[in-house]
Amino acid sequence: MYRSRQLLLAIAPLALLAACEQTQPTELAPRSLALSKSPSGQVTPTTSVFATGLSNPRGIAFGPDGALYVAEAGSGGTTSTVGQCTQDPNPSKSGPTGKITRIDSQGSKSTVVSGLPSSISTLGSVFGIADLAFVGPKLYGLLDAGCGHGVPNIPASVIQVENGGWSIVANLSAWVAANPVSHFGNDVEPDGDWYAMIAVGGVLFATDANGGQLVSIKPNPGNIDRVVDISATEGHVVPTAVVESKGDFYIGNLQTFPAVAGASKVWNITRNGRKSVALTGFTTILGLEADNKGNLYVLESFTCPAAPLPCVPAPFAAGRGDVVRVAEDGTRTVLVSGLTFPTSLRFGPDGALYVSNKGYNQGLGAGEIVRIVLQ
Repeated sequence: MYRSRQLLLAIAPLALLAACEQTQPTELAPRSLALSKSPSGQVTPTTSVFATGLSNPRGIAFGPDGALYVAEAGSGGTTSTVGQCTQDPNPSKSGPTGKITRIDSQGSKSTVVSGLPSSISTLGSVFGIADLAFVGPKLYGLLDAGCGHGVPNIPASVIQVENGGWSIVANLSAWVAANPVSHFGNDVEPDGDWYAMIAVGGVLFATDANGGQLVSIKPNPGNIDRVVDISATEGHVVPTAVVESKGDFYIGNLQTFPAVAGASKVWNITRNGRKSVALTGFTTILGLEADNKGNLYVLESFTCPAAPLPCVPAPFAAGRGDVVRVAEDGTRTVLVSGLTFPTSLRFGPDGALYVSNKGYNQGLGAGEIVRIVLQ
């Protein structure tokens, strides 16, 4: 099995799986998003497209200025590192096509920084700047790069972004090499496969989907420490999303492909690394969020179609993403369905949920941010 996360984040269709067509995915569901309804039939959330024209949008974060910052993974490039270092199972070519975009409250876009490394694999999977987080006024980015990703001189790293430029504050590639996890799948990535990052109390926490771990990063002086090695007990389950709530972390996983309906979980992780299962019964989790009422919000990038179609991010999976709210008593409500390959969600300062939609498989400039107002 090739790595699920890289297969998921693809511009091109999945050539590995014979069931997938060799064309760009298109939506099979109506363009409008479906909303959950109360028992009386009254629609509770409302949705709108907040911004468009994004290229493979991934993680998002709100800054102290109230604006939304979006990690755009880019489109890869032509630089290869084959023969220079150990490669991923599907070698990549890189180029400076990633960027971070600022979107103000009116939806107007501006570029914060451009020229970030972006990689595209032989399967068409695109990865680069994966997520963003603020510590006070300082913006940090989680960069999925490294020689094994076709980027010769820039490691997988946490970067600080300021004044239109950026600098490395923590070298994740070097740390992964020096601190291997307990269990790898058949698709070991020498630089890790970094997906999500949050800031809690001035410390950054990031997930390595390929290695199966959560690490902490102190931006100054850049110390990296492992919080938990999920692979030690769960094997290769591809952890992606992370959120903090009431002092604990919650981590959701993607699982390997073809996905199995209901096989994805959410784990509770204490600050000292103790792990327990918090939620089960989800599929392809790529985002988690929490509110101050104890609710968790789970972003399923796509759910499984009816048999005999395989559960993979092929064209028929477009329009199958959703946001599920889980109350403290376990009650689940599908707030929004009909999303197309969403990749991240965060609450804004206005109390609305913002979702990176059309985050892969949709071509350059097709990505968007969807705003969900909860009533």
